[in-house]
Amino acid sequence: MGKLKLYDINIPRETIVEERESVYLSQTSEQHFFNVLQLNRISVVMNGGRPLKSPQGNGLVIRKPII
Repeated sequence: MGKLKLYDINIPRETIVEERESVYLSQTSEQHFFNVLQLNRISVVMNGGRPLKSPQGNGLVIRKPII
């Protein structure tokens, strides 16, 4: 799974944005793709094993489940 990085609240937001941007730009498109898949897996696990969105069977229409 991925890493969760906690930042000190005293660090300026601009510094955090620059750091995240440099990490993102240093990754390949393959890494970006696998990161998206990893986020999807994490969201399913955190939602009790159910996807956050599911197809309705009407083409590309996607709905959120009513909680």
